[in-house]
This record gives sequence, C-alpha cells and structure tokens, in this order.
Amino acid sequence: MKILLSWSSGKDSAWALHLLNRQHPGAVAGLLTTVNEAMGRVAIHGVRRSLLEAQARAAGLPLHVVHIPHPCANEVYEAQMRGAVADARANGFTHVAFGDLFLEDIRRYREDKLAGTGLEPLFPVWGIPTRELAEQMIDGGLRARLACVDTRQLDASFAGREFDRTLLRDLPAAVDPCGERGEFHSCVYAGPMFGEPIVVEAGATHEVAPFVWCDLTAGADLEVGRRDG
Repeated sequence: MKILLSWSSGKDSAWALHLLNRQHPGAVAGLLTTVNEAMGRVAIHGVRRSLLEAQARAAGLPLHVVHIPHPCANEVYEAQMRGAVADARANGFTHVAFGDLFLEDIRRYREDKLAGTGLEPLFPVWGIPTRELAEQMIDGGLRARLACVDTRQLDASFAGREFDRTLLRDLPAAVDPCGERGEFHSCVYAGPMFGEPIVVEAGATHEVAPFVWCDLTAGADLEVGRRDG
C-alpha cells in the first residue's frame, strides 16, 4: 500500500493519519491539500500555508498542494483534483484516505470520483460516534484550535478556542462534537501523528459572513516577525 491522505489541517484528517500509522505502518506517503491561491491559505479552514507546511514537517510527510482559484467553480475544482489523482497514480499511490465521519453523500461523492482511477478510497475514522471520537482524540494527545466557525450554527466567540473537554461541554446541543456538518473547522498543532508539537498563537479574527476565521500563526512565523520588527 502507498496511501495519499486528504489533509485539511484539522483534527479529523490528523486522527485518520494516527490510525493509519497504527494500522498500516509506513504506508502513508503524502498529504494532499487544496490551497486558495489568492490568499495562500488552506481552502475553507483558512489556515496559513506556512502552518500547513509546519504540519507536514511535523508529520514527516511530503505535502502535495492543489492550487484552486478564489472563487472556485465546482468544475474547476474537479479538474484540478483529477490532475492530482492522475499524478498520485503515476507516482505509485494505491489508496487515498479521507477523514470523513458520517456524511453518506460526501463519502459517495469521493467513491464515485475515484472509481476507475486505480486508487481505492479509505475512511479510517468513518462511523465512530463523534462524541466518543472527540474524547478519543483529546485523551490521545491531539491538540487543536478552532480555525473557523459558521456563525449560523455556532457563536463567533468559539473561533480560536482550544478543542478540549471544556469546548465539548460548551457546544450547543445541536452542534456535532466534531463539527462534521461544517459547524466549525480546526487546526492541529500537536498529537501522536506528529514527531514534535508546533508552537501556534491565535491572532485576530476575521469575518466574511457567515464565517469567522481566527488567524493562527506558527512559531516560526512569529520569530521571523519579531526579527523583522
């Protein structure tokens, strides 16, 4: 097996990496991420590319970036992803893994798009009850901050907060503990999938309704900023 992991920068893909490393040691050989080329940030999550690259270094894995425009029409996105899949197949990958949890339509979409490509989909965290999964992550040493919240489902004050038991306690009852319906997105900075933690600082929040992003900065960027200042 040679596995390419769809990497969002968040907790679900990070935990998928942890489980894959235990189930198939050495098989994960790359991280695949879409980056908004206009802003230089992970699509949807809004995580800086420098922080994304720090995650890849901490995981000890090469990063495969798919650049997408902003805004991005679905046909453009799919064309870019077809190119990424073809490159992966040419480079000997046999599987693509995803951190999806329970949304059947998303899983079917991924399976349909990979059909006939020579790459098989894997869903290592699929079906684990999300409250149980969230607690497993926290107890297992995963550390993350909420990078983005959808204010239609969750108050803006949650942006930048630690993903911990206090957060789980404070989430409204209608919000999934892992944010699987898009209530929030996270950025992982430590855990058993990393060789070392990443120093992360939460900066200002930015709103583009209905979303609020917290600008998370990696330690390396902080040091550069201090030297330049």
